[in-house]
Amino acid sequence: MQNRKVIDWLLEENNPSVRYFALTQLLGNPETDCDVIQSKENIMKTGVIPEILKNQHDDGTWEAPHRFYTAKYKGTVWQLIILAELGADGKNWRIKNACEFILKNSQHPESGGFCSRSTPRGGNPERVSPCLTGNMIFSLIRLGYYNDVRVQKGIDWITTYQRFDDGIEKSPEGWAYRDDVCWGRHTCHMGVVKALKALSEIPLDKRTRKVDKTIQKGAEYLLIHHLYKRSHDLKRIAKPQWLRLGFPWMYNTDVLEMLEILTRLGYKDHRLQEAVDVVASKQDSEGKWLLQNTYNGKYQVDIEQKGKQSKWVTLHALKVLKRFYS
Repeated sequence: MQNRKVIDWLLEENNPSVRYFALTQLLGNPETDCDVIQSKENIMKTGVIPEILKNQHDDGTWEAPHRFYTAKYKGTVWQLIILAELGADGKNWRIKNACEFILKNSQHPESGGFCSRSTPRGGNPERVSPCLTGNMIFSLIRLGYYNDVRVQKGIDWITTYQRFDDGIEKSPEGWAYRDDVCWGRHTCHMGVVKALKALSEIPLDKRTRKVDKTIQKGAEYLLIHHLYKRSHDLKRIAKPQWLRLGFPWMYNTDVLEMLEILTRLGYKDHRLQEAVDVVASKQDSEGKWLLQNTYNGKYQVDIEQKGKQSKWVTLHALKVLKRFYS
């Protein structure tokens, strides 16, 4: 049963994004509801998003245009992720400019993958990145670009090239796997998470057989790891930082983001139970969760305070628990 005091806290008007998602995803209010409409409008008027947009250049970028990825976490790539996570209006001309800049400069036009560096023709295929591709497709779909042919090519990159192996003798060869930072003899965990995050944004009736198959492969990869453990030794935690809950996740991840994605996709597998228990154990005496991990100080605009009760972490935790136990 939901704690009404916590819900009322999430519905406070000082964070219109959280209020909007709490109304629609926790309480189930329709998009036509007056409170939902008003809160969605307020997202673009108050809070973090207007502050981020104040720092945007006329060409749609933040910081130096060519550092759209490398200016962590103030460059254009990172602002697009945050804007999508916070429910920004993709019809806004400033946000459209940012989307178009990324599509023209980060996406490899032939394959559809997104790259950390650009060339005069678009993204540099020598720097195609799985987590960046997932994050950009997630963001672009959220911001209204699902039907864009370029986004469809990005989805095809994920379903064609994303790996889900759990350790192989020799890493695959070819242009898609040349970035040694991202590829090796074991699939990049973050790459899998962000690929699934992108595909989970595709409406159910729009998912092709290839998309469904990729979702199944990605989900099983995470499940054999119980999300945060070493699959070949489930007594060992793969990365302790995945147990520290944060928001937004950027290229990194944690158990809450992984649970958010898998439960949204409808998974209630018993192998999720340990991760669910981890999240539930972090709830405080007031029924809220703290922000344990953040890149504050590196953003254009800080989002909440580390060590303090977090509306974003609480929102996502409550959604996960509601889905898993319903």
